[in-house]
Amino acid sequence: MSDTIDFKALFNLSPNPYMVVDRELRYVAANEAYLRVTASRLEELVGRRLFDAFPNDPADPHNASARLLRASFERVLAGRAPDILALIPYRVPRHTAEGVVIEERYWSATHTPVLDARGEVAFILQHTVDVTELHRLKQAVRAVEAARGEDAPLDQLEAGVLQRARLVQETNRILDNERRLLRRLFEQAPGFVAFLRGRDHVFELANPAYYQLVGHRDILGKSVREALPEVEGQGFFDLLDQVFTTGETVVGRAQQLFVQREPGAPLTDVYVDFVYQPVLEPDGSVSGIFVQGHDVTEQKRAQDELRKHREHLEELVRERTRALRESEAERRQTEIALRQSQKMEAVGKLTGGVAHDFNNLLQVIGGNLQLLQRDIIGNERAQRRLETAAGAVERGARLAAQLLAFARRQPLEPVVINLGRLVRGMGDLLRRALGEGIEIETVITGGLWNTLADPNQLENVILNLAINARDAMEGEGKLTIEAGNAMLDDHYALLHQDVVAGHYVMLAISDTGCGMSPEVLDRAFEPFFTTKPEGRGTGLGLSMVYGFVKQTGGHVKIYSEVGLGTTIKIYLPRSLQAEVAPTEVVTGPIEGGTETILVVEDDPEVRATVVELLTELGYRVLKASDGQSALAVIQSGMPVDLLFTDVVMPGPVRSPELARQAKAILPDLEVLFTSGYTENAIVHGGRLDPGVSLLSKPYRREDLARKLRHLLRNRQQRLVSRASLAAQVDAGAARTAGSAKPGALRILLVEDDEDIRESARELLEVLGHEVRAVASAEAAHEALGAGGFDVLFTDVSLPGKSGLELAREAVRRHAGLRVIIASGHGTSVVTAGGAVAGAVLLPKPYALPELKSALAQVGAPR
Repeated sequence: MSDTIDFKALFNLSPNPYMVVDRELRYVAANEAYLRVTASRLEELVGRRLFDAFPNDPADPHNASARLLRASFERVLAGRAPDILALIPYRVPRHTAEGVVIEERYWSATHTPVLDARGEVAFILQHTVDVTELHRLKQAVRAVEAARGEDAPLDQLEAGVLQRARLVQETNRILDNERRLLRRLFEQAPGFVAFLRGRDHVFELANPAYYQLVGHRDILGKSVREALPEVEGQGFFDLLDQVFTTGETVVGRAQQLFVQREPGAPLTDVYVDFVYQPVLEPDGSVSGIFVQGHDVTEQKRAQDELRKHREHLEELVRERTRALRESEAERRQTEIALRQSQKMEAVGKLTGGVAHDFNNLLQVIGGNLQLLQRDIIGNERAQRRLETAAGAVERGARLAAQLLAFARRQPLEPVVINLGRLVRGMGDLLRRALGEGIEIETVITGGLWNTLADPNQLENVILNLAINARDAMEGEGKLTIEAGNAMLDDHYALLHQDVVAGHYVMLAISDTGCGMSPEVLDRAFEPFFTTKPEGRGTGLGLSMVYGFVKQTGGHVKIYSEVGLGTTIKIYLPRSLQAEVAPTEVVTGPIEGGTETILVVEDDPEVRATVVELLTELGYRVLKASDGQSALAVIQSGMPVDLLFTDVVMPGPVRSPELARQAKAILPDLEVLFTSGYTENAIVHGGRLDPGVSLLSKPYRREDLARKLRHLLRNRQQRLVSRASLAAQVDAGAARTAGSAKPGALRILLVEDDEDIRESARELLEVLGHEVRAVASAEAAHEALGAGGFDVLFTDVSLPGKSGLELAREAVRRHAGLRVIIASGHGTSVVTAGGAVAGAVLLPKPYALPELKSALAQVGAPR
């Protein structure tokens, strides 16, 4: 005999009608009894909506029965709980001998929800009982009683029964809703809640917060001593016994509890607020205990921490009071510094604009004076006047440079330098400038850090400060120059708005002069402010110092008292890079050329002067008044070798964009910028952008000529090298990679122009030599340190250290090293350091024959 019950057969064999609908009230199943009473077939019902299968009763315009049925289903869906209809009339079809007739029947219906895994109603099971006969019997009895005149008691009886049924039904529904609400409140209570029954305190209920307190363990149905054995001896069980015995509530505050939240884990200490409330029966006996409370561990620890620091609090308050007083003083000082900074910034913008126009005027004057020189040859009187005027232009240029320095608009060329070495190198210059009456003492700290600054501008700063000190000491006294490492901390930075805390190299210049009053000290950095007699100072020395230091990212501070002298401290940011040797100034005869130069200048007088200067040097000159018209000249196809453009110009096309578009059309075009005020077009962070050539206004004819020849010879070198390589390829003499001829030289090539460097390397390899190419003197030193080179082949102009300085150091360190120096400055190179002994000069542009000749002059390999 099978143990399995066929529930489908039971469903069909049940004498009472059953049917199942889904959430949309579509038929899912119906048993045989349901199909009989509704005169329906299962295949006609499954998938159809209940109220489509049995539409509204035409005899009942209000459709009361359908509304009752639908409301019951909706209550089941909403509450997820059974719903009972004690009595509902509903007309159903019935099979008779005459066919199917519609008959009104009375039913008692129970609707039970079938929940899915999420707890939502998936289906509703309807169980109905046909109470039609009972209802009709009641109606018949009522009719008999009515005939006897006793209808009132029967009506009252029937009404009472139905009313009680409805009340019971409604009460059950309310009680069920309240039960569910209380259960939700119990589960979602913010504190821990549990109910313990009996003298042994057996867990019957516990909410999630209680499990979180004691750990997720099996506690329901167990006594507290069995469920929480580690709590034994901590006093909580004794309190529970006391509540059960006395029936009195116990309240605990911040009680320490040790619980084992994980099996085998160490005990965790927590602090709890709790209430043990006895549950009393009607006869006054205690049946259980209601436990409620909160985990206050964090609050308790916070209170302990506060108590721990309470004694220290008064001292902190006193310290804070003192700090507030100091902060107020600092705030006033900061406001003063901010106002001073805003004033200096406003004046800086003004002076920068003035310098731009002033430099344009000086360029016109200076250029025309230089053009006049050829017209007065032999006239000594006119020559002297011309020299006087030219000197005035140079002084005006220095004034404009000081204005730009104050405005922080000068294009700096910073390199990594050792401040101590720079100061020592200025010894002779300072002694000549200060005279014999001034004693100079230099104090340089050992282990001095490097800094990143423009060495030429820094020398001007030191010289300006030294001359100011000399005037303050009236030619007699002591000047002390100190250089050392310094750390400006956060407190100092807080007091000085322009300071970033960190490591600095400090330069201090002190004198024993007359000192400054507070009023003078406040205005010391203002341009054109001076205490010197008329004609003895411009008032731009300290303002230039201020602007240079700020543009370099540093800080300057003056300490002075009347009668006690002055100390000016300059803080320059520390650099972690290696020191770079000073750049050498290359001089030589002035040379012109025949190339085509496009001059772009918006000032008509400056443009006319520049065009005449270039024409006198032999160049073919094109001109434009703005970037847009200059770009039209380039796009016209007219050959242009060099673009000479002002930085600040009107119109939609700015000078950097003009240069970019022009080089896109003419890749071999050289670009030289000029300006009396660069703004931020080609100078960023106080530094000239990489790869940018700039000639600052006002410039001399000699400077213009040398700069142009250097750039144009570099251009010619690229073109010549490219042509030589092409010729060698056509002649079948192109090198095979890695194949060096017998007697090949090992050559280190140093050239910062990438195109020239690559073409020169290929030409040397075509000649069969081994070549390593680098872009800077620093990289060359590293390569030479590895050894194995016969020849150093270097360009004169390199970023940072010059090729001449590189060659001198290389010859000193590496005996027997031969040197070839390539120059775009002409056939002679004269510098302050002198020529390099034994070096061969190779003027640019050079082709393969000139390269062979230079290699032959340096001799055969070792």
